[in-house]
Amino acid sequence: MQQLKDIVKIAIKMPGAYPQLIQLDQKKPLSAVIKEVCDGWNLPGHENYAVQYADGVQTYITESNRLDIKNGCILRLAKAPGRCAEDLYKGIQSSDAGVRCDSLKELASISTDVTFAQEFINRDGHLLLVKIVEAAHESNVIMTHTLTAFMELMDHGIVSWENLSSVFIKKIAGFVNAKPTDASIQQVSLDILESMVLSSHSLFLQVKQEVTMERLNAYLRVSNQQIQTKAMALLMALLQTAGDSDRQDMFAFLNKDNLRQYIYKNIIHSSDSVQDEMAHYLYVLQSVTLNHLEPRMRTPLDCYSSEQRDVLHSLRQAAFETESENSLSNERRHSLCAKEFRKLGFSNNSNPGQDLLRTPPGLLALDTMFYFAARYPDAFSRFVLENSSREDKHECPFARSSIQLTLILCEILRIGEPPSETRCDYHPLFFSQDRLLEELFCVCIQLLNKTWKEMRATQEDFGKVMQVVREQITRTLSSKPTSLELFKNKVNALNYNEILKLRQTERLHQEETLAPPVLELKERLKPELLELIRQQRLNRLCHGTMFRKISSRRRQDKLWYCRLSPNHKMLHYADLVEDMDNPPIETLTQKISVADIKCLLMGKDCPHMKENKGKQNKEVQDLAFSITYDAEERSLNFIAPSRTDFCLWTDGLSVLLGREMNSESMRSELEILLSMEIKLRLLDLENVPIPDSAPVIPRPPSNYNFCYDFSQTEQ
Repeated sequence: MQQLKDIVKIAIKMPGAYPQLIQLDQKKPLSAVIKEVCDGWNLPGHENYAVQYADGVQTYITESNRLDIKNGCILRLAKAPGRCAEDLYKGIQSSDAGVRCDSLKELASISTDVTFAQEFINRDGHLLLVKIVEAAHESNVIMTHTLTAFMELMDHGIVSWENLSSVFIKKIAGFVNAKPTDASIQQVSLDILESMVLSSHSLFLQVKQEVTMERLNAYLRVSNQQIQTKAMALLMALLQTAGDSDRQDMFAFLNKDNLRQYIYKNIIHSSDSVQDEMAHYLYVLQSVTLNHLEPRMRTPLDCYSSEQRDVLHSLRQAAFETESENSLSNERRHSLCAKEFRKLGFSNNSNPGQDLLRTPPGLLALDTMFYFAARYPDAFSRFVLENSSREDKHECPFARSSIQLTLILCEILRIGEPPSETRCDYHPLFFSQDRLLEELFCVCIQLLNKTWKEMRATQEDFGKVMQVVREQITRTLSSKPTSLELFKNKVNALNYNEILKLRQTERLHQEETLAPPVLELKERLKPELLELIRQQRLNRLCHGTMFRKISSRRRQDKLWYCRLSPNHKMLHYADLVEDMDNPPIETLTQKISVADIKCLLMGKDCPHMKENKGKQNKEVQDLAFSITYDAEERSLNFIAPSRTDFCLWTDGLSVLLGREMNSESMRSELEILLSMEIKLRLLDLENVPIPDSAPVIPRPPSNYNFCYDFSQTEQ
């Protein structure tokens, strides 16, 4: 007896005929199924037909994807991919411009299907498109369809980009460089050039030679946000692929005419449909720019390099005005240098270069110290001389502090880490400073000295001081200051006492030191508040979320949407042809019954993470989750756009499966709601008159001798 799981009940339709309701036997060859369907409509030549999904993305059904067919699916009988490819191949070569236009338009649409794409490429159809582009005799509409179809075909990775001729590359670059060109042609041409650059270094060199930075600059300043986005994508691809010399030239260009500032300010006013993508490109620009410091960060000081030794001695000489050293004996000069290097804060005062052997921060620490001394000589001298006059146990060592501070800034700014495919958390401050690391260092080294004094620190407290300084920097940067001056004001306002207050407040939220009656009240309130969070999660799933399909070559234009039905019984999802903020549930043609969901998987346990093992970074893994469903335990795989969305969806799916919510977001929200509810319940308002107006402020006391200095107790 045939197992029920091998039988799928579906409908197959064809224009001009009544639909056929069939029971699809998944063990029967697909060709035999198509023959039976053709026989039902008396159609000869079943080999010329195939079946596709009737709704949404009309993908061809093949032996490899037929198991994705679910009960209730509606399919349609269509031309076989080989026959369709042959017809379009002929239509493109028609002498009638209308036929060519219609054929290319259909080709651009159907080329998203990999089965068709393989058939068309087997007939060298992609080479035919290359010839059309190289000839450049067609109208703008036909050329747009040609380029779109070519891009879709190439996106499957069947044909290598490196097989393209230099004539074709010049033509594509010509569309970008030509000022009066149609916007649609420019958009898809920028897309093609981006894929070329990312595919190989040789193509990068050709594209760089053909497309000028001035032209990209012009595209970044147009009003068409789609073109702006494609231009940014190409610029980021060029930056990521370029060698050190080319990258330095690009950085110089970006710093010219305040282009970086213009790009950042333009993002603020961009529409929601492109803002996330543009924010990612700003993050990439920041990451690639800062990563040019990585070689210095990875290189230790060479004790045999006279140039590096000269920098060390110029640092010492900038701090201490000494008489001419040439008149001193070698022994006296060596003793003087050792004494001054010790005052400067080097651990190894006889050979200070030893302090800079650790990588990271390597030579970058020497660079930042020298920059501070040269750019702000008064502040540098004040720092060194002030600490030279303190007692030994309370002096703040400039060199040691600078080396550790440089390392902290490298970690906070993620210098040396390759750009992530999903991160969007750039620092607005970066777009107002040409030398962000050095300028941040100059502010933060003075902050460190201030914090050292506030903590009344000794050498034994060095680690504690650096922890506080790291916290001051990260908390301030998290507020997204837009200028160095704003950062400076905020970070200096966040003094040691403020850090202690913030830590105490956060600690109070975490500590479970409530009295038994309050704990009992808390336990009674929990079920009600958990139910409130559950309903919020389900409502969020009903609203739905747009997810991205992460590709190693292209990020944009790969979107799909998923939402829960209002009755909480079905998950509806589908690929998005257009970027829609909230597509109607009727357009989401693919469904999964909640009752069929077997398991919720997260992180590296997800099938799509296992399939790409070694290719996905930790950030993508942390946003990945999957659901397995039906008896075959097929999976629907997600990569959440943010950690917040990850928590909302995993919590909501857990609720649907009858399991406990377990995200950090749920725990945080529950604690906030519990704290607020308990405080309201514990307010003793019985017989307490609430005044209509604020009470009168009393006069200040005659003296403040009753005040107590708590800072003494912190030591």
